[in-house]
Amino acid sequence: MYDLHLHSTASDGTLTPGELVRQAAAAGIGTLALTDHDTVAGLGEAGRVASELGVRLIPGVELSVTWKETTVHIVGLGVDAANPELCRGLRELQQRRQARAEEIGRCLSRYGIPDAFPGACALAGAGQLTRSHFARYLVERGYAPSMREVFERFLTRGKPGYVAGDWVPIATGVAWIKAAGGIAVLAHPQHYRRAGMAVRRLVAEFKEAGGEAIEVVSGNGADLASNAALARRFGLLASVGSDYHGPEQSWLKLGRLPALPEDLIPVWSTW
Repeated sequence: MYDLHLHSTASDGTLTPGELVRQAAAAGIGTLALTDHDTVAGLGEAGRVASELGVRLIPGVELSVTWKETTVHIVGLGVDAANPELCRGLRELQQRRQARAEEIGRCLSRYGIPDAFPGACALAGAGQLTRSHFARYLVERGYAPSMREVFERFLTRGKPGYVAGDWVPIATGVAWIKAAGGIAVLAHPQHYRRAGMAVRRLVAEFKEAGGEAIEVVSGNGADLASNAALARRFGLLASVGSDYHGPEQSWLKLGRLPALPEDLIPVWSTW
């Protein structure tokens, strides 16, 4: 059983890397990838626990890129976490991420929520600060009953805490992954709320940039048939990933992803 898209407290997950590996192993997952947002900081701990438990850890990362004013995520699988080019790229994304978070804090302060930035920082700890940390903090403080509602009321386009991501182009992110010996995977392609033709343009540009795989099976309510059709149309390898962030996602359980369609070539066939 494979799950090649998982998050820990190194970014916006709620389980430590070690806890995540233990829960994945208990759920029957034999090969997993830790793919935290714009960081590889959790791979050491995850690797040690994976070795203890006899499961296979694929070193990964999820990079933030910009395509037509939309934030797009590219998962890198099998990366060398010490590669200098990747490390330089991650430092750049982390600086951009920090600047965005500070601006979100200023926007929310102007709206009347003055303590959102330090509150989100406290929840993130040593991990990469994300909008999910702002959402958790606002739920804790009673500004909304759920993280979904926080995003809808405060953090999406046109809302008081929205700040557009200022990331790097698709080609740059793919190049960093390939320089580190990894395979670039377009994460959850149906997540970007684009019409069918626009999604096809996104996938075409991703492949032209050197992307090799697409997430066909995803845990975020993905349209498996549409994703499979994209893999066939563009000749991409197929990946499987839950995008699991922790047990608070009550609708998503580890180890419960459907199988890939049999006619697709899985990304792990290249390893």
